[in-house]
Amino acid sequence: MQQTERIENSIKDESIVNKILGAISGSFIPILGVLAGSGLISALLSVLKTVGWISPDSGTYAILSAAGHAIFYFFPIFLGITMANKLGANGFVGGAIGAALLEPHYTGLISGQAQDITFLGIPVVLATYSSTVFPILMAASIYAILDKVLRKVIYKELQMFINPMLSILVIVPLTILIFGPFGTYVGEGLSTVIQLLSDKSGVLTGIVMGGAWSFLTILGLHWAVIPLFLANLAATGADPISAMVAAAPFAQIGMGLGVFLKTTDRKLKTLAGSGLLPSALAGTTEIITYGLLVRYKRTMLIVGISGAIGGGINGAIGVTGTAFALPSFLSIPVFAPTGLYIIGVFTSLLLAMILILVFGYEGKKDLSNIESANKEFGFATVKAETIVSPLSGKIVSLNEIADPLFSKEMVGKGIAIEPTSGDIISPVDGVVTTLFPSKHAIGITSDDGAEILIYIGNETIKLNGEFINAYVKEWERVNKGDLLIHVDLENIKAAGYDIKTPIVITNTEQYGQIKPIKAGEIIASQALLHLTV
Repeated sequence: MQQTERIENSIKDESIVNKILGAISGSFIPILGVLAGSGLISALLSVLKTVGWISPDSGTYAILSAAGHAIFYFFPIFLGITMANKLGANGFVGGAIGAALLEPHYTGLISGQAQDITFLGIPVVLATYSSTVFPILMAASIYAILDKVLRKVIYKELQMFINPMLSILVIVPLTILIFGPFGTYVGEGLSTVIQLLSDKSGVLTGIVMGGAWSFLTILGLHWAVIPLFLANLAATGADPISAMVAAAPFAQIGMGLGVFLKTTDRKLKTLAGSGLLPSALAGTTEIITYGLLVRYKRTMLIVGISGAIGGGINGAIGVTGTAFALPSFLSIPVFAPTGLYIIGVFTSLLLAMILILVFGYEGKKDLSNIESANKEFGFATVKAETIVSPLSGKIVSLNEIADPLFSKEMVGKGIAIEPTSGDIISPVDGVVTTLFPSKHAIGITSDDGAEILIYIGNETIKLNGEFINAYVKEWERVNKGDLLIHVDLENIKAAGYDIKTPIVITNTEQYGQIKPIKAGEIIASQALLHLTV
């Protein structure tokens, strides 16, 4: 009993991390395509500039550079939209919050080097937020919480304009006063620690920076360290820290290459492949970082280890950067001695690739504590199995679902049902591994290893559980046919929500084929999907 409680507690603790990483990853998924396209434009410009076919002083270069860099400069706007949507709030309000950080009236204070700026008498720490991640992720998260509160206290007919007004009025000042400066202060402290480490030991600094750089990038804290590079270059013409951290993006490239070679899932292979070229040629690793690294937790350990080893090598042998450049294949000549630099960064690349090929990017169960739980509850490894329908209704294709996470099969392969009955039953024997607080979605892991997500309707998270009753709890064991949730379909439809319900296999990559068994009308408990390994 104590062991069971310990495992359950560790799973609950880990679920908080999963939710945070899931929110970050989910906020990047909708913009991965434009990130890939923009990164390829930047890569193309780097090549054209290197071979002398285009001048960096030309109008053509400026226009194409704007096309390639716009998504990165205006990151706070795009992330404000996607993060708010991910958390069930209004994406356009999230985008407006991000846009406020880049609005000329605010940025003019920075460019004009204004002094003693206050907001209602509170001193303001001015900072540049273009290309940043951390402040807007914090802001959108707090906005989503505020939005839920406002929906409960503001008269429904007034919410359309009152909620956005109050949200923007509250969150923008909070971001400029608290979230942004918090990241700045953390970054400054980090910069100080790195400088102290660098003065003491190149090897130790290289290990720490090479291992941590990818994760600092995820939080947007890497921008606070870059001034160290520039200061060292200005003072001595050489910077050792940039050579140390260069191991991290090369480790990500190796990880991406390993996933590309390892996976049999065509969509994942395409995603990994689309991230390799801009990473290798332009040093823009966002596709790999947010499409793979945040999504698959095993890759974090592999990238951390590989980056630490390569960073330690560069730190030990005294490699330095002679100019500021994003680490990539094309920027290799910027680092000296070039041959030794290649040894360090390609050690990271090859090690990450080999580790992915040997150990994979995701296990049968991604987290070790879930693996322990599987053993505790008697779960088997992934096997071929048949999933029965959790609903009665009409079968529809996933491409008819409004949410691109399902229609583009980003969450996984499966099918959808337009229900005619509000009872949702368990499609398998297994354990409830996820039950959203709003009860609009439930995840079940079958005894044979299938991870099944049942997502009720479109944007029903905004109902905050209204018209939905759950009859199970997280980590409760269920049998095929057990009642999981009852949905008041008529009231949900009357509230204007689409009730088409996706049923997807979230560990799709572990199966050779996921094939619908039936078309047209279906009754709950009839065979719905066949999974083969």
